[in-house]
Amino acid sequence: MAEATGLSPAAVSYALRGVQTSERTQARVREAADRLGYEAHPIARALASGRTGQVGLLCGSLEDYWQQSLAVGIGRALLARDRYALIVDAGGDPEREAALARRLRDQRVDGLIVQPLDPSAALWAELGGAVPVVAIGDALHGGRSHGEVVFDNRRGVTLALEHLRGLGHRRLAVFTATRASTPDRPADVHVEAEAERLGLRVDVVAVPQGLAAATGAALRVLGVADRPSAIFCFTDSMAYGVYAATRELGLDVPGDVAVCGYDDHPMSELLTPPLTSVDWDIDGIVGAAVESVVGGIDGTGAGGRVVRPPALRVRTSTGGGG
Repeated sequence: MAEATGLSPAAVSYALRGVQTSERTQARVREAADRLGYEAHPIARALASGRTGQVGLLCGSLEDYWQQSLAVGIGRALLARDRYALIVDAGGDPEREAALARRLRDQRVDGLIVQPLDPSAALWAELGGAVPVVAIGDALHGGRSHGEVVFDNRRGVTLALEHLRGLGHRRLAVFTATRASTPDRPADVHVEAEAERLGLRVDVVAVPQGLAAATGAALRVLGVADRPSAIFCFTDSMAYGVYAATRELGLDVPGDVAVCGYDDHPMSELLTPPLTSVDWDIDGIVGAAVESVVGGIDGTGAGGRVVRPPALRVRTSTGGGG
């Protein structure tokens, strides 16, 4: 390559990596590489640079449709930055989450993006000292993450509960994926505080991720005479289970029970009736997370905290919109 272009081997290496050379030189080198059939060997490049080109993406549970969409978006955004996502699924288990996080570190990923099940685990401080870590959803314990893309959960919960109260609901069930083995999550804490402020009676129900689990929980909550008049779900996937249960029980949405979600998955607008949900702008989350982790890997970005504001998409599942 150096002989073909008349450049030094170092200049060719820089040009192939797109650094310390002009765009004209980079184009010249790429043209020569295409002509000669040259391809960079990923293992050799990793040995030389100390980088693998891989970014770990640790999902709390890929049974949640919104997290599936997040993984697709992050994978594509990383590929556009010449990185590859190594996607793993904690399956809703905090112990499995910790084991997978350590395994990704040991596999020498260049960075790690995580939507944590247990944001207060001591593990995160340990990992943050070894690899740039970017959290989505909740801030991590120890203050060692390179970046955080967190949600204004207080505002999101307030929007949903004020909406339901304004429609006359006073007794609600809240479906959350939080388990007894994990600490209080910010969104759950805000539910209790806002329910007290608004004078609502709220029953918080722990629901494992997955359509069957959500359907079973909804059957138990709705299959009694003294059922709540509304269910607020912390994922739209759980709300889909509520829909399935209402059909099995012969209940009408929103006539017999109003349903509200929390992440506005694209399918939610296609349901019958369309689902009211809190939208966090998944494209904005993907962009912020990828920008932060790539900046941490390259040493070009300061990371820091990005707070995503919510927007309530009111549709007919709560009887409050069209």
